[in-house]
Amino acid sequence: MKDMWGLTVRGICEYNNKVLLLKLKSISAHDAGKWEIPGGKVKRCEFFDDALKREYLEETGLEIEIDSLYNAIQKNYTACKTGESIKSIQLIMKVSVKTDEVVISDEHDMYGWFTKEEIIGMIEDNQLTPPAIDAFLR
Repeated sequence: MKDMWGLTVRGICEYNNKVLLLKLKSISAHDAGKWEIPGGKVKRCEFFDDALKREYLEETGLEIEIDSLYNAIQKNYTACKTGESIKSIQLIMKVSVKTDEVVISDEHDMYGWFTKEEIIGMIEDNQLTPPAIDAFLR
């Protein structure tokens, strides 16, 4: 069987020395109740920068500027709908915003702006999704 590959983009956004994280709903099919970096899957024939801007707007209501590449990691997962094994490349970008006024989507229960020290504590307490952990343990 042919390997399935996917591309995911996430954006680390700092505002006033704090980083934006979103908390997945407790009924989510993956990583329920954990915090994650905003972002998502890149659609077929979509540029990754456009995908990140789209995902950020959908999930947070924020318009972003993409500043730089922060990290790239591989995370494999099983697709919830099809059960297929997917090899995923995740591009973690540094992004910036002009405001911290977030409006979350129905994918998440809440959002928060956290210091790097608070994020280290969240990693130690197993509160972050694996891509977020890998991004911050760089």
